[in-house]
Amino acid sequence: MSSTSLFKLCRATYVALLFLMIAWFGNQGLTGEYSMVFSLLWILPLLAPLKGILTGNPYTYAWASFIVCLYMLHGLTLLYVTDTALIFAIVEVALLSVLLIGLPFYARIRGRELGLGLKKRKK
Repeated sequence: MSSTSLFKLCRATYVALLFLMIAWFGNQGLTGEYSMVFSLLWILPLLAPLKGILTGNPYTYAWASFIVCLYMLHGLTLLYVTDTALIFAIVEVALLSVLLIGLPFYARIRGRELGLGLKKRKK
């Protein structure tokens, strides 16, 4: 898979996840199930790598995987315990799975294309 197709896949999946989380936690904040502050705290970590994800920065793609892990824990827990939000949990876990695989692969491939990486130690 080329870096261009991985970039498009990861960017589209990330934006879809962001909109899904805004809709889900925004709705729960508005209905009073959660407070709006708590709902906002669930959305803020996803906004941190937004600029780098949209521009294709390989470094951002590498560290954004750590943020995605937090949401994967949420999705897998919700998948295990819920009966009412099963569709949301399945969609969330599916999007997160694509990101957990795609983000590091894009960072690796694009980083090699740009010549980035750790410098070799001289002997």
